[in-house]
Amino acid sequence: MREFKDRNEWALILGGSSGLGLATAKKLAQHGLNICIVHRNPRLQQEAITREFEFIKQNGIQFKSFNCDAFKPEKRAEVINEFKLLLRDTDKIKTLVHSVAKGNLKPMVSDQNIELKNDDFALTIQAMGISLYDWFKSLFDANLFSKDARIISFTSEGNSKAWQNYAAVSAAKVTLEAITRNIALEFALHGIKANCIQAGVTDTASLRLIPGSDEIINRSEKRNPNKRLTTPEDVANVVYLLIKDEASWITGSIIPVDGGEHLS
Repeated sequence: MREFKDRNEWALILGGSSGLGLATAKKLAQHGLNICIVHRNPRLQQEAITREFEFIKQNGIQFKSFNCDAFKPEKRAEVINEFKLLLRDTDKIKTLVHSVAKGNLKPMVSDQNIELKNDDFALTIQAMGISLYDWFKSLFDANLFSKDARIISFTSEGNSKAWQNYAAVSAAKVTLEAITRNIALEFALHGIKANCIQAGVTDTASLRLIPGSDEIINRSEKRNPNKRLTTPEDVANVVYLLIKDEASWITGSIIPVDGGEHLS
């Protein structure tokens, strides 16, 4: 069922060239939503990314991508202005998906002088947390959201559990959740819903950057009731469910999508 076909609506995905963001783009395109992806990748990866984007286009939807630094205010303004030129008068953004992974994975204490500093916290919290509000508010002020828009961000179990080297990212995830809740509260009368998906451990490039990721994977496979990791497609399926008309009464929530991993 392509329920979003011919509805002149878009998904704008921050960090949509891999992992959860890319899986989400593919899923939503299958259901007729137009896709705009903002990503940051080196030229070396461009060929593989282009193949993925061409696959998305095969769904017969409108597609646009921007390879730029999404955290610079001037770049954000450039993307939004160029994106607006693509839109017809009736086109609006149905969902903003925040799937950004940029931060420091340093220990708080180390014998090798590679320790977490104030600047590491600031960079990580800005990129993985506050940037959601920066993008959301800029798009809102530009009047680009539909009357029933859905804001979706991705958090992890590190929001409440301490993991080695994860302190800065954990702080960013808690910030992300707080911003998501307040968007849901303060913009409700504008028809905007905001939710945060707490994905289970997912074998992505971002996970592999975490020191000890093999141990995290092994432990998660054992304690998950379904005895497997969460996949990007599992998460993308729930993003799709959350932007359907029937999900309009779900807002301000942190929703575990982990096959019950959080139960033990």
